Amino acid sequence: MFTRRVATILPSKRLALKLALCASAALALAFADAGVRASAARQGPPQSSASTPLPAPAPAQGYRLKKDVELVVLYASVFDEHGNFVPSLQQDNFRVFEDKVEQKVSVFRREDVPVAMGLVIDNSGSMRDKREKVNAAALTFVETSNPRDEVFVVNFNDQFFLDLDKDFTADVRELREALERVDARGGTAMYAALVGSMDHLKKATHDKKVLLVITDGEDNASGHITLQTAVEEARKSGTLIYAVGLLNEEEKRAARHAKKDLTTLAGETGGAAFFPNSVEEVQSICALMAREIRNQYVLAYYPTNLARDGTFRMVHVELVNPPRASGKLQVRTRLGYYAPTPTTGQ
Repeated sequence: MFTRRVATILPSKRLALKLALCASAALALAFADAGVRASAARQGPPQSSASTPLPAPAPAQGYRLKKDVELVVLYASVFDEHGNFVPSLQQDNFRVFEDKVEQKVSVFRREDVPVAMGLVIDNSGSMRDKREKVNAAALTFVETSNPRDEVFVVNFNDQFFLDLDKDFTADVRELREALERVDARGGTAMYAALVGSMDHLKKATHDKKVLLVITDGEDNASGHITLQTAVEEARKSGTLIYAVGLLNEEEKRAARHAKKDLTTLAGETGGAAFFPNSVEEVQSICALMAREIRNQYVLAYYPTNLARDGTFRMVHVELVNPPRASGKLQVRTRLGYYAPTPTTGQ
């Protein structure tokens, strides 16, 4: 696909993008184990000095994954009014709606499942002085994540490159070397890098897919590949996008545009976008994001709308009767998915 090991998609030459559309609107989880094992201990970095450490979700031992094109799988994060994770909810605390019609939740878990993950890092000229600290933060993200994750690195400027000698690795040393293969120069082809990265995720064995993108400006080099292209591919693939925008040095109009784009990408997919005041804050943000990914609830349902029409279905999750001590809670998940089609069965 794309490597330095050089990219096959070169936005600066406006070559036609060839995407293999995602084979499934949703991937199902079937669990052989009867419940969540709460006894396993895991020490995760706290969100702040005031936050209470979470009880670790059970390591995903004994579950098996299988494809089921009818089952819609949602990964949901729940926070209290202070931004702390809420780990103690039960299935009865969630209501799931598809196009405003309530659905019956068939699978409910909070387990630390391994993910397929891409580190998509801006390598444009303006990132030259930031890359050392950004690289350290990206490695913190990996080190705080599940040790069985499948990880790859994409560095991008006006082209993008897969900077590994293999498709995925869990070896921090190899990831460090890939992140350090930088020659900061050129423009910012973020949309193209994200679309290419989601295409690469199709090679992964883990069903849960995540991209972390770190950039310091708006896209200016993706050519015909637009924000909407990236959003549509994320909707089809079910990829969660987490974003960090280092926009303080950007011109105001460009910074507003970049912030809007990153917020849209994260909001559509159930991820999150952060806009720190300095590059020094990125490391703690990356630890927080990794911790969130490891503590998400899994909600899955068979939709009542059986039409295989390929339409986009809006999804909404509500919380009901939460523990009184939790205060006002917020839930975050993807906004929807594409229904299967009769011709592809997907």
